Amino acid sequence: MKKNVEQPDLFPAPKSARDTQEGGDHYKHLGIQPWDVFDTWPIEQQIGAYRANCTKYVMRLDHKDSPLLNAQKLAHYAQKLVEVLKGK
Repeated sequence: MKKNVEQPDLFPAPKSARDTQEGGDHYKHLGIQPWDVFDTWPIEQQIGAYRANCTKYVMRLDHKDSPLLNAQKLAHYAQKLVEVLKGK
């Protein structure tokens, strides 16, 4: 008989976008982060803010910082947008 061996979690639950920051930790030192402000706005304005930031990182992909960092920031804002759309 085989023993039950604990398997690693291959697909752990993702952290919320709020728990991470791409490109440094400069917002983590603030008492109130920009997302805290956005999240007090009406839902349509929240969606607009996150969409606008996604657009910003797509448009500056090859023009500021590295393309990889901009893509990571884009993915981070897209994750937050998904969370808002899901009502988290």
